[in-house]
Amino acid sequence: MSLLKTWLLAAASSLLAVSLILFPKEALEASLNGMAMWWNVVFPALLPFFILSELLIGFGVVAFIGTFLEPFMRPVFRVPGAGGFVWAMGLASGNPAGAKLAARLRQEGTVSRIEGERLAAFTNSSNPLFIFGAIAVGFFHNEALGLLLACAHYGGNIAVGLIMRFYGRKEEMEIRDKRNTRIRFSFAEAVSRMHDERMRDERPIGKQLGDAVQSSVRTLLMVGGFIILFSVLNEMLSLIGFTAFIATFISILFSIFQLSSELSIPLLSGLFEITSGAKLSSSSDASLIDKIIVTSFFVAFGGLSIQAQVASILSETDLRFKPFFIGRLAHGLLSALLAWILWEPLYQNRTAIHTSNGGSNYPAEWFSTFWSYWLEIAPYVTLATLLLVIWLTSRALLRSS
Repeated sequence: MSLLKTWLLAAASSLLAVSLILFPKEALEASLNGMAMWWNVVFPALLPFFILSELLIGFGVVAFIGTFLEPFMRPVFRVPGAGGFVWAMGLASGNPAGAKLAARLRQEGTVSRIEGERLAAFTNSSNPLFIFGAIAVGFFHNEALGLLLACAHYGGNIAVGLIMRFYGRKEEMEIRDKRNTRIRFSFAEAVSRMHDERMRDERPIGKQLGDAVQSSVRTLLMVGGFIILFSVLNEMLSLIGFTAFIATFISILFSIFQLSSELSIPLLSGLFEITSGAKLSSSSDASLIDKIIVTSFFVAFGGLSIQAQVASILSETDLRFKPFFIGRLAHGLLSALLAWILWEPLYQNRTAIHTSNGGSNYPAEWFSTFWSYWLEIAPYVTLATLLLVIWLTSRALLRSS
């Protein structure tokens, strides 16, 4: 089995190398598209949250919040109160923030192995900026779809969290840690834990800030590499006919669920890289509801690009990747189901009200303006941050030499 895996990996990498030689122009265009997505959206959107989360952990604020949220997170999701912080930051900042913070809490000893795997499985999601901006406005040119996509996405996320509470219960009972069974609240204890966490980190504030920036940028550079790699891989598979071949089997599956076969290729592309899939889905000739169902699935699943990012992050701990993958698959299925259920109340009915009111603006229409403004300033945020990290690294090297 090990030898077969070696041959498969060697064949796949060789095929990719040959494809790059045969289609250099297409590979460059795909690489630039992935780079543009990372430079304009992913990096500036995730950077503030990554830096803030590092500082909040170092200052002990996460321990303080964890004590507050313990009575809620423990009985509902079977994770410590600090998991509430991971969930909130993952929702606000997007993939792969939830996995990064879950891994960080595991390294700090705040969560057990099972709890960390539960957290990683349900705290990863796309952020509102991506759903409302990139998907609804950027690709579908319909800001009214943002609410439907968001409710299906985050509703599915909550459902995955409730399902994952049953994961690992037998293993958890065998290694139960009594210090994690407390669910009472104490303000004095919360303050004490925050102070203890801050005192344990002996770095000065300036050092903590610099380390937070450099750590966040290193993670985001890794994320950017995966986005570019899978953008190129997706394009190469399409050019050599692999995507069309697999799409024929997906079309058969779609016929069972009465979905348009036009969406088989967008789904397959979305399973590799969600922005490529969303772009193809929005431009297909399928009905809008079919597009939204399929898009909801692969956006929640995350694509193999995000799966690879998370696998790289989790490899630094003892957290296993399998629970995360199962959670993403469940999230995709639940989000697609919720998109179908919520289609009429959250989109069709709102559209009818919009039309009867003479075309009054949706509350979410302001996002179109915000998205345009964001795309103008985001590249400068990325460039400024990278220059800052280069300066900090250079200064550290000069001091050490």
